[in-house]
Amino acid sequence: MIRLSKLIIHYRKAIIIITLLLTVVMAIFFRNLKVDPDVFNYLPKNDPKAMLFREVGDKYGGNYTGVIGLETDDIFNTATLEHIRQITDSLETIPGVGTVTSLTNIIDIKGSEWGIEIGNLVDKYDVPQTDEELAALKAYALSQDMYRGTLVSEDATFTAVMVKISEGIDKITVATAIQEKVESLNLPEKVYFGGMPFAFKSLADIILGDMDFLAPIAALVIIIVLFLSFRSWRGVVLPLLTVAISIIWTLGLMGLLHIRISIISDVIPVILLAVGSAYTIHVINRVRQTRAENPDRTLQEALAYIIIPVFLAATTTMAGFISFIFGSYLTMTSTFGIFMALGVAFAMVLSLTFAPAVMALFPEKIKHGQPLKQNSKDLLDKLLQRIFNLVISHPWRVIISWCIVLCIAIAGIFMIQRKVDILDYFRKSDPTHIAEEIFREKFGGSMPVYLTVKGDVQDPEVLNTMRLAAEFMEHSESVVHTQSVADLIEEMNEVMGEGKVIPEEKAKVEQLWFLLEGQDIMEQLVTYDKDEGLVNATFNTGDVDRMQDFVDKLQGFIDEHPAWKGKVDFTGLPSLYLQIDRSLIFSQMQSLIYATLLVLLLVAIILRSLRRGLHAIIPILATLLVLFGFMGLVKIPLDIATVLVGSVSIGIGVDYAIHMITHFDHEIKAGADVSYSLGHAIRISGRAIVINVLSVALGFMVLMFSNLVPLQRFGLLVAVTMFTSGAAALTLLPASLFISGRFKIINKPQKHQDTKYHQTLSVKH
Repeated sequence: MIRLSKLIIHYRKAIIIITLLLTVVMAIFFRNLKVDPDVFNYLPKNDPKAMLFREVGDKYGGNYTGVIGLETDDIFNTATLEHIRQITDSLETIPGVGTVTSLTNIIDIKGSEWGIEIGNLVDKYDVPQTDEELAALKAYALSQDMYRGTLVSEDATFTAVMVKISEGIDKITVATAIQEKVESLNLPEKVYFGGMPFAFKSLADIILGDMDFLAPIAALVIIIVLFLSFRSWRGVVLPLLTVAISIIWTLGLMGLLHIRISIISDVIPVILLAVGSAYTIHVINRVRQTRAENPDRTLQEALAYIIIPVFLAATTTMAGFISFIFGSYLTMTSTFGIFMALGVAFAMVLSLTFAPAVMALFPEKIKHGQPLKQNSKDLLDKLLQRIFNLVISHPWRVIISWCIVLCIAIAGIFMIQRKVDILDYFRKSDPTHIAEEIFREKFGGSMPVYLTVKGDVQDPEVLNTMRLAAEFMEHSESVVHTQSVADLIEEMNEVMGEGKVIPEEKAKVEQLWFLLEGQDIMEQLVTYDKDEGLVNATFNTGDVDRMQDFVDKLQGFIDEHPAWKGKVDFTGLPSLYLQIDRSLIFSQMQSLIYATLLVLLLVAIILRSLRRGLHAIIPILATLLVLFGFMGLVKIPLDIATVLVGSVSIGIGVDYAIHMITHFDHEIKAGADVSYSLGHAIRISGRAIVINVLSVALGFMVLMFSNLVPLQRFGLLVAVTMFTSGAAALTLLPASLFISGRFKIINKPQKHQDTKYHQTLSVKH
């Protein structure tokens, strides 16, 4: 370490130049960065439900439906119908739009003196004008299941224009074009935008806004904390400069590899800002606590000591993030883990090379060769002194107090809820949240369920299978309506006077089918080759338990019909949400286990002591229990963002334990006794820990200003874990070290004495 520190100081200028040049190069790739908030784009390629979801999109004109809602006193007036027609016609011309369905182009099946008449509900070239015509249209539309509750609300104050976006098209670009087109019409009705495409567009806007807004605020918060802690330019500039460079390298690498920014990875700059600054903080703190005959010698000694703790802290933090690779259902989670680990590695390298190089090039003007004096008026020092006194005087009281807290936390763990509904991502005041609430109230929502039936769709048996499956789904309180080609055939058969049933003979089905050929709705219900049909349904809740109940019962119903095996299958948002929900639990447990074992292994190997590894994970385990207990007690659910907190907390929180243990071991090996070693570790490393806890916690709390609810929760929870892990490292860990019996008190003169602490220790003994 001494040789390495000498090389860093000797090549200070080269290190600075190379770092700055590499930073400029990586910044060039920022132009390749794009945002993709679509959670379902990160589904695994080999998951059966995800594969079927994509197949449905390919075969039936897309599986993403945007909904434009119009609200007025009565939809059935000439002006509003004209506006619906105007929206319908204008949206059909937008590239990427597959189909548009509204009151002015929806299919209508009626009987006439010639038999069956198939046309549109509203003739867009002859919109009703008189009150009588409008009243008749209203009465007819509200009497038909095909329109009531799907395209017009039961109170006739709300209508929906359904827009399917073609598969393989950038849905956010199309959604943006749709919204801009509709808003440019300046309609007098109140307009709402709902459905997945518009939700993802809102997410993209929020992500970009958060990156522009939250990162500077987090930087400002950290600047204030660092200035109050160090009161020097290097104490403020160096941590921020090193972490800024690591952010540029990380995002630049993502741009170079064309990795899109997801709803999770958008917080990488904020996390690196908070986490990456820790390593430089510890370097600066150690330099300030070291005294030698000249600045270079001071820096060399400090750097030689701090390299191992910083390397170990960063390595274990990387292990926490790397654990996301294992068991992650969504690829965006594993991608987040990979690039966060790389960002941490960049921050570590910069803190041990670039920061010391700058410090060597611009040395701090202090008197070297003098012993370090402790400022008795320093509030932080007084706090650390009291913590030390408490640990030494009452170690068992400290441990018992923690046990009480942990028992309360364990009780809270059993109250944890889970959330996967995308509606939960938005604030209640957000337009997207408001729109989705209205659509759920008026139409039962916009969450699709797709059931596919393979076979000749003109075969009465296949059509009856569709009808039977649809009837089963309709009995669920969570499904508001279904639609398939079987419904159209039944309705046509009824118009023919033969009852609302599927004809028994295929020839009759083919005769009715002939009248449906060329209708836009057909491409949404059957394949071109007529070898598969689709039953569409709408699910009306994001409740995980109701999703699970529906999926289990539907699968059980399919299994009850052996002839359906291999022919009938289903997918949709409830199925995918449940996969995500199951992955929340599975990946949470797996990543926590992997992260904890990796931390234990790394600490034990580097410090050459399994017992030291076990000591290191004591505050981590305590922090995890408090974290999940807090989530249960204050009703913060597990979601795609908060599920990350556990492993993040392991990676970050272990830093504090490592710095305490390595400092403690350093003093023990130098000949100090247990009490003095703990006192010195709490006073020196404890100071950096407190500064880091404040900067990290306050930096993460900036996420509470995000417009995304999961990120708000994420910021709060990380702040809670930082305070908890810091407190555990300064109290629970020293108390366990003190009473562990691993070391014996050495009652002999010590090489390193601090009068103030030594006198305190003597009194306590």
